[in-house]
Amino acid sequence: MAWRTCVVLLCVTAVLADDEWREVKIAQGTVRGRKHPTEDLYAFYNIPYATAPSGVNKFKAPLPPPVWSEPYEALNEEVLCPQPTFPYLDLIPKTVVEKEDCLIANVYVPNTNKKNLSVFVYVHGGAFIMGYSDMIKATKFVSKTKDFIMVTFNYRLGVNGFLCLGTEDVPGNAGMKDQVAALRWVQKNIASFGGNPDDVTLAGGSAGSASVDLIMLSKSAEGLFHRVIPESGGNLAAFTVQRDPLEIAKKYAKQLNFTNVDDIYALEQFYKTAPLKLLTSDPFFDKTDSTFMFSPCVERDTGDGAFLTESPLSIFKKGNYKKLPVLYGFANMEGLLRVMLYDYWKPKINEKFSDFLPADLKFNSDEEREEVADKVKRFYFGDQPIGDDNILAYVDFFSDVMFTYPMLWAIKLHAEAGNNQIYLYEYSFVDDDDPVVPHTNVRGATHCAQSMALMDGKNMTHTHDKFASPKCLKMKNVVREIWHNFIKTGKPVPEGSSLPAWPPAGADRSPHMVLDEKLELRGVLLEERTRFWDDIYQRYYRDAVPPPTPPPKPRVEL
Repeated sequence: MAWRTCVVLLCVTAVLADDEWREVKIAQGTVRGRKHPTEDLYAFYNIPYATAPSGVNKFKAPLPPPVWSEPYEALNEEVLCPQPTFPYLDLIPKTVVEKEDCLIANVYVPNTNKKNLSVFVYVHGGAFIMGYSDMIKATKFVSKTKDFIMVTFNYRLGVNGFLCLGTEDVPGNAGMKDQVAALRWVQKNIASFGGNPDDVTLAGGSAGSASVDLIMLSKSAEGLFHRVIPESGGNLAAFTVQRDPLEIAKKYAKQLNFTNVDDIYALEQFYKTAPLKLLTSDPFFDKTDSTFMFSPCVERDTGDGAFLTESPLSIFKKGNYKKLPVLYGFANMEGLLRVMLYDYWKPKINEKFSDFLPADLKFNSDEEREEVADKVKRFYFGDQPIGDDNILAYVDFFSDVMFTYPMLWAIKLHAEAGNNQIYLYEYSFVDDDDPVVPHTNVRGATHCAQSMALMDGKNMTHTHDKFASPKCLKMKNVVREIWHNFIKTGKPVPEGSSLPAWPPAGADRSPHMVLDEKLELRGVLLEERTRFWDDIYQRYYRDAVPPPTPPPKPRVEL
């Protein structure tokens, strides 16, 4: 009897083991994923989708991924790309492992036998300088309907991802080329997981939002996705595209005590040989011009794998991009992102407001710059100094210059280019225990609040729905339903839905849906503020330019 009992136990163990693990054959070899501990899905972590070049080649496009002959244990190592540390932003867990070869993807597959599932590819945010693939998780979203697969991934950040010299070795946009490589990996491999490569929705929050908004305009990624969800970040924002990447590279090199910046090949050599720890020493988070210094750029058109060779504005005006369904919007107090700097910036902004104008404005003289700065200051603050009594105007100002106006401008350009599938929203939900804006009794939805509603947990620090109140859980379910509708149909509210009808927006930025406890379709979004900035940008816009063609390399004497 004892031996029979042992056989039965071994059989049960084998069944449990089979249920615990799932093997998938992809182009690189077999990967082994594991059942998620709390949700009914399988998670495949840490799969290399490309190889990050290193050493003096570290700014080049990604290389092909490795292959393997034995099954690859796709376990969670929480790998992240080199980046600065943020002592005042506790968003990165202590368990993460920083690696230069950091280009990994995570695939979340619902526990179902269905094939040809929709695919949801999500790009993490972090101002193009920080973050990692699973900074915010969406296992609840995936497991709710079990009819789509989710993919997250890392991409190179900061100087390592976005130095743009226009030379052969540092052409620019390495981080964006990583993102395109991840999409190509999805196209090549997602069917092996049960996904449909012809049914891909690309989404992202903050810098991830700006990324997917840019990818939508890039010929290098055309055909790799079919719907887009940018959450709080646009391709026309000052922080999204460097205005003059060579000048930015020179400025940062000087900050790192390199002085021979006018010799492009000496500058290139400095960056190619400088350790990544040095290059990531500055987090760039407190720049007053609404940029984070290094970000995507317009590349020189060398005909060799460039990501972006025209500015977004130029592409919009020509209409030379594939028109796709877009779910587009932001939170109602995006500028709360800058409240952490309020006490530090308050005296500076009162002393010289012009330092806080966004980097995508240009002026013919200092006098003209000060004149425009005074006009902007009066629009938001009247004749009063910036202070505790008008901190909400401070929030509105940073909302507009960083997020809301660039996105609303893009809505107009999309419509004028012939895209009639843009669905606009403003996320306004706040919970009873959300913090009030300092010096007020007012609550607002902070930067990327809708992303937090979609993902697991109440916010960045609470990563499980159990921390959310009943009211918050109800809102999360509504957001998940809207996003799911869009993933499946290209419409946030398809026919037959119980949600209010939601038509696409036109060139007047109308209509838009307010996402709150009660969904409400309204007309023009932020009409007065948008009209004000329309006038400023029509007069003073500074478009992005590529780095100049470098001179021939000096010949090396043998």
